[in-house]
Amino acid sequence: MTEKTVSRKWVPEYEGTLRSHMIKIPTCISECSGIRVFGRRIKSLAFTTDVAVIRNINADAVMAVYPFTPQPAIHRAVMQAADMPVFVGVGGGVTRGLRVVNLANDAEHEGAFGVVVNAPTQNDVVRRLKQVLDIPVVVTVVSEHTDVAARLEAGADILNISGAKRTPEIVRSVRQQFPNVPIIATGGPTDESILATIAAGANAITYTPPSSAELFAVSMQRYRQEQGET
Repeated sequence: MTEKTVSRKWVPEYEGTLRSHMIKIPTCISECSGIRVFGRRIKSLAFTTDVAVIRNINADAVMAVYPFTPQPAIHRAVMQAADMPVFVGVGGGVTRGLRVVNLANDAEHEGAFGVVVNAPTQNDVVRRLKQVLDIPVVVTVVSEHTDVAARLEAGADILNISGAKRTPEIVRSVRQQFPNVPIIATGGPTDESILATIAAGANAITYTPPSSAELFAVSMQRYRQEQGET
C-alpha cells in the first residue's frame, strides 16, 4: 500500500475527554453518495428535535420533524442549538394550506437549509412553496403508490422516503423510475437495513438516535454499579 493510499483512507480524529461519549451515527452511512445542498454534502440526518442530542451527535444535518403542529418557536430553538444544517418540518398533514407556506417562509428566514412536508401535502401547496422559497422543498413519500411524477412536477426538490420495513422497496421503485431524483430515506435500526436502503438507491439516510432518557438510563446504571449497587 502506497503512502498516498494510506493518507486518503486514514482520518485523524480528536475527541477530547468530555465529548468522547457523544452519539456517533453508524459508519456504514458513509457508503451513500450524499446530497449537496448549498455546497454542503449531506449523507446523514439525525431525526430528532432534542437539543441536547443535537449538540452531541456527529450527523451532517438535522431532520426536525415532529408529531405536533409546527411552531416557529420549536424550529428556532433547534436551529439555535444545531451546529449543522437543519431541515424543518412545516406540516402538510393536519397543518395545511397557507399556514404551511407561512411556516416555511419563516423557517427560511431563520436559516433552515430546507423544509419538509408530510405525505398528505397537496401538490398545489408544494407549488406555492416553490414560488416563495429559495431552499429545497423535501416531500415525504410513504408508499410506492405515491404519484412521484406529480410531486416532482409540482416542484419537489428532494424526496424523503419513509416506509418502515418497506423503505428499501419503495426507494428501489422510485429510483428505477427517476434515476436522478435526490432521495433521503429512513435507514432502520441496523447496519444491514441501512446498507439495504443505500443499495436500493438512497442518497442520504435519516438516523433516529437514542433519546436522552435512554442514554441517561445507561449512565445511571453505571453510577449504581460504581456505588456497589446491583
